[in-house]
Amino acid sequence: MTRPDPALRKARAEDLAERLAGRPLVLVGMMGAGKTTVGRRLAARLNRPFLDSDEEIEKAAQMSIPEIFEQRGEPEFRAGETRVIARVLKTQNVVLATGGGAFVHPETRALVKDEAISVWLKAEIDILFERVSRRSNRPLLKTANPRATLQKLIDDRYPIYAEADVTVLSRDVPQDAVAADVVDAVLAFLKQQDK
Repeated sequence: MTRPDPALRKARAEDLAERLAGRPLVLVGMMGAGKTTVGRRLAARLNRPFLDSDEEIEKAAQMSIPEIFEQRGEPEFRAGETRVIARVLKTQNVVLATGGGAFVHPETRALVKDEAISVWLKAEIDILFERVSRRSNRPLLKTANPRATLQKLIDDRYPIYAEADVTVLSRDVPQDAVAADVVDAVLAFLKQQDK
């Protein structure tokens, strides 16, 4: 696999940053799709701050996401998530990684569509399951059959994620390569819109 010329990569990132004109970039998709890892690399390429909505929710609530789910329930978590994302989207130039259910929530999805460019990091179940199995902090997967639960979430959520402005395949490659794919895909999307 040939590596792209670093100068070309830098020029493409600068072109994208200019075309975004301050609009936030929001990464959506399933848990384990690589939103946080890719988001950090993308933010570095674009010279933008990176925020993870789950981390921002934990700071605002002063408790972990599993604790919020346990003590307050999913509806209260989603309401807090919408408030946090609305606040973060007021930040110019931010790259935001959202939790897996954020874009599924109609109010949050409308906010993202109005204020930002959305990128769906789409991944196959085998990749997702292998990645999420490494961590035990996934409240929605605390079930008798986590893989079947994950498949149900995919079935329910993928048609909604497909409403994102851009779709990029998250695959088993270095996440820097996926970040480069995001730059290229968003750049192509914005150039198409300029026509």
